[in-house]
This record gives sequence, structure tokens and C-alpha cells, in this order.
Amino acid sequence: MSNNLTRRTDPLDDFFRGFFVRPVDFGGGPLASVGAEAPQMRVDVKETSEGYEVHAELPGMKKEDIHVHIDGPVVSISAERKQEREVKDGEKVLRTERYFGKVSRSFQLGQEIDEAKAAAKFKDGVLELSLPKKAEAQAKRLTID
Repeated sequence: MSNNLTRRTDPLDDFFRGFFVRPVDFGGGPLASVGAEAPQMRVDVKETSEGYEVHAELPGMKKEDIHVHIDGPVVSISAERKQEREVKDGEKVLRTERYFGKVSRSFQLGQEIDEAKAAAKFKDGVLELSLPKKAEAQAKRLTID
């Protein structure tokens, strides 16, 4: 008696098999020991009737290294971190580590921002933006003379 087993596969299973790959962890590098990692930015955006409130987490950044650009309804936030660490034993340098990284995010809001009234604060690694909506131009009907 022969035992012929046939395995049926869905062609879509084979098609998608190559698309889903586990992320590779590069955390074992020399900077992992000093706690440095690629900068990240997590952003929360809330809309009110008057405008938008944006909270962007920028841990380890300095206020001077953060830039916010507003162009109509588009808001861009960028920041650059420079970190250096040197371990010495007396006058002998045992290890020097450097990290330079840049992060940026851009997003479009539902309405143009009034740049003149926009405000930004940076405290405890969180950038807070208060972005008032620009008053919509009222259509004007012209009287013909």
C-alpha cells in the first residue's frame, strides 16, 4: 500500500511569505553600553475649535537643536543630537564613543496655521506646540459700478 500525501498550499501564502521578515536587532553595538540609541520622535496631535496642540517627545535633545517650520497647514519638526563619551583611567583613554543622529517628522493638519500666534515650549524632553488655526478668508462679493 502506498501512502501518497499531497499538501495543498494557497498560492497567496507563498506570495506573502517573503514580505514579512522579523526586524533585526542591532542593539549589541558599542553604544548600547552607554545607553545611546537612534533618536526617535513620538508625536501626539489634538485638535480644538481654536487650533492644534502638538506634543513631541524628544528625549536627550537640547532646545537649541530643535527646529519647527510651519508652511500653511504643514508642520515640520526636526532635531539633531550629538553625544560623546570618553572613559579615562588616569591619563590613558580607554574608550571614546560618539553618536550623531537626526530625526524629523512632517505632517499636514486640516487647516492652515496662524504662524504669528503659534507658540512652542520645550520642557523635560517634550516639545509642546500651540498652533492656532488661521481665520478662513471670508468670500467678498463685489458690487459692480
